[in-house]
Amino acid sequence: MKFGLLSPIVIRLPGAHAQWESAAGVTELTQVARAADRLGYHHLTCSEHTGVPREVAAVRGGTYWDPLATLSFLAGQTERIALATNVLVLAYHHPLSIVKSYGTLDRLSGGRVVLGVGVGTLQQEFDLLSAPFDDRGPRADDAIRAIRAGWATGVPSYHGTHYDFDDFAVDPVAVQPRVPIWIGGRTGRSLRRAATLADGWMPFGLTLEQISAMVGALPARQDPLEVVLQPGALDPLGDPDRTRSAVDNAGAAGATIVNARFVHRDLAHLLDQMHALAELFPQAFTTADDPTEPSTMPAAPTRRRHD
Repeated sequence: MKFGLLSPIVIRLPGAHAQWESAAGVTELTQVARAADRLGYHHLTCSEHTGVPREVAAVRGGTYWDPLATLSFLAGQTERIALATNVLVLAYHHPLSIVKSYGTLDRLSGGRVVLGVGVGTLQQEFDLLSAPFDDRGPRADDAIRAIRAGWATGVPSYHGTHYDFDDFAVDPVAVQPRVPIWIGGRTGRSLRRAATLADGWMPFGLTLEQISAMVGALPARQDPLEVVLQPGALDPLGDPDRTRSAVDNAGAAGATIVNARFVHRDLAHLLDQMHALAELFPQAFTTADDPTEPSTMPAAPTRRRHD
């Protein structure tokens, strides 16, 4: 099991973010990213929405930091942690635009990009961006194939059902010869897309029982599929037993990676919670001093608040 961090501050969902995040900014985000990097979290996340209708924002939230700008900044603040989009909406971008932008980020970060991608559901935003909505599923499949063909290739070539390119120089190119691609979604189609075209699946809006049944029905793959689950807000300081149970239940449902989100009151409490989770599952974390072996976690912060 590995643990990623659902980055605070960069997205604010109604009822799912702490009050202090509304006034937080670059300084606090940098502290969180550096702590996650030092403690050995697998990745940080940043989501994508260009514009959310006000009536929809009441449910989905209206704050979404741009993932390319945000992850590029965080790449310069960290050394090892992966930088994951969660998720890019494929129809909003030409595949070569993703290859160029995130391939450049991959080079700047030393090969730390994870492309979380999705088909998208918010038709008003598609209309805003003049992106085609009705054929977004087949178009997404073709976009993934096109990204695969163009990634880390100086003169990419692809001839697909929706995208066609050849004889264009694309430089710089990515460090990773194959970028990890994780598919976000809640349908059987999204899981099949992940199993056939990608490296991981990030489901949402499903019970663990549903996820377990869907993953269990998959045909065998040569390479195991990453299953990235978010089991709810974790409280390793206040309720370590419940935290262990939540993580164990996610693992039993098929999770190979947990996207951690925490109960927290302020920045200091969040940093303490991040440290406490690493202490609770030391085998899943490595420190910057020894990136190859699980190790004893560094001393706990001097300020740890339980009230």
